[in-house]
Amino acid sequence: MARVRFIGPETVTVPELGERVVEPDQVVEVPDERFEGYVCQTQTWEPVEEPKDSNDPAPLPVRKTAAKPQKEG
Repeated sequence: MARVRFIGPETVTVPELGERVVEPDQVVEVPDERFEGYVCQTQTWEPVEEPKDSNDPAPLPVRKTAAKPQKEG
């Protein structure tokens, strides 16, 4: 989920978020696919955390190598 900050001057009810009441300067989570619909309203919302790119591969786990035996001598 993406996150946006409400920068409007007074409390609003957001039907898309289940009739959630949002206060000025409050950060809320919005569905990734709706992020652009909020941040294009630059007088009302500002981006906080953009959606994760679904085309980016998941990070690979760190591979640990086995310890090499010590050479004698």
